[in-house]
Amino acid sequence: MTPFHTSQAVRRVVIAGGGTAGWMVAALMGKLMGKQLQIRLVESEEIGTVGVGEATIPALHAYHELLGINEAEFMAATQATFKLGIQFEGWKTPGESYLHAFGRTGQDHWSAGFQHFWLKGRAQGLARPYGEYCLELRAAEANRFAHLPRNGLNYAYHLDASRYARFLRAIAERHGVQRLEGKIAAVLAEGPDGALSALRMQDGSLVEGELFIDCTGFRSLLLGETLGVAYEDWTHWLPCDRAVAVQTAAVREAPPYTRSIAHDFGWQWRIPLQHRVGNGLVYSSQLLADADAPEVLRQQVEGELLIQPRVLRFTPGQRLRTWEKNCIAVGLSSGFIEPLESTSIHLIQRAAIRLLQMFPAGGIQACDIEEFNRQSQKDLEHIRDFIVLHYHLNARQGSALWTHCREMAVPASLRHRLELFAQTGRVFRPADELFAENSWIQVMLGQGLTPKAWHPVADLMGEAELRQFLSTLHEQVAHTVQSLPPHEAYVRRFCAAAQAQAEKAMA
Repeated sequence: MTPFHTSQAVRRVVIAGGGTAGWMVAALMGKLMGKQLQIRLVESEEIGTVGVGEATIPALHAYHELLGINEAEFMAATQATFKLGIQFEGWKTPGESYLHAFGRTGQDHWSAGFQHFWLKGRAQGLARPYGEYCLELRAAEANRFAHLPRNGLNYAYHLDASRYARFLRAIAERHGVQRLEGKIAAVLAEGPDGALSALRMQDGSLVEGELFIDCTGFRSLLLGETLGVAYEDWTHWLPCDRAVAVQTAAVREAPPYTRSIAHDFGWQWRIPLQHRVGNGLVYSSQLLADADAPEVLRQQVEGELLIQPRVLRFTPGQRLRTWEKNCIAVGLSSGFIEPLESTSIHLIQRAAIRLLQMFPAGGIQACDIEEFNRQSQKDLEHIRDFIVLHYHLNARQGSALWTHCREMAVPASLRHRLELFAQTGRVFRPADELFAENSWIQVMLGQGLTPKAWHPVADLMGEAELRQFLSTLHEQVAHTVQSLPPHEAYVRRFCAAAQAQAEKAMA
């Protein structure tokens, strides 16, 4: 295949599809380049969005900083709550749970992570459970939260995805992005070497551009259907291929963490917002029929149903190329990994930032396409390995899904990480990977993988010194947690002024 390139300057950008993906790209592109480009986003109010990506990870702060977003205004507009991690219930075995929290655990030495000192302390009966040395984890379990100096508490958000898209739309339009209402009737590929040239709308009008962003969801209308970029199927590693989602009224205070509850056919999420709870099942269609899934979900939720459940079909995997000719896919159109670790919005963010860092203003170059695709593939495969890890390390019995995942051959990159940790207790993070060492450690320990050895530097610390070291860390965390207010009360106070201002503006 001849590498694609063109010297034609990019002055007109067309974003096909709205939702979280479309408006995240539009808002950032408008803020940075709205005065230099004509940016148009095409969407139809008749076409719904997937809208289940309601939990985020701390990396979203960087995106908000680029846009200059006021946190209280954002949280009031999206009815957001704070998120300190994800609690995994029954993933190792039924009845057992652990929390994958943001931030770090304990205190590292330059030569070895805290886990090595903890492992030695555990062997000598001096250590408490690993998570008790993590501030974010203990704050989550105590249902407490506050902003601390120097970003002392790492957090993300639970948010209403539909409201978030509207919030970003307002930002994008302030920076000159034009929204076009309507359905796409055809995608024209009449440019050089078969590049995209325009979208033909149902009313017959043409939306022309030099660069097209595909945010059309699972359909991948531009990259997949029109340009024919194939899809790599990861179902052999991630057998769940369905999701059913529903919103319910809140019946209890919102905890500052997501719940992920394992079932024989898959898993269930609970995401607490200020005004409601997002619920869903991710499952294998081989083990649970689509016709039965909504009722199974109804039996698992609390509170009044605010909408009717709807089933989503998906294939875990990725497009072989995310950027093809003059089309870049963002969000579900580029690939999909189930929302177990709340990575969907992050992948949109990464693609949007990467696009603007490599924006082809003077013309599209083959080397840019190659590098963009390499980075995109690396991002998704790293997240894939982390998600597969949760499934693979399990001791659940009597379920075809969990037995398959436990016995299957995992990607070589994941196998290396597991063997390294099991034999040495070490975790190394390659540059730019999303999940840090502590995330891998928490999940591997939580799923039952305990290293056989620790770093010899831990042996330089005698029993009395090690006891004091662990005890001091534990007490420091406990003291800080006790100083934090209840999570829900803090959210109400934090958002009160912004909420009042918004209501006044609407009056």
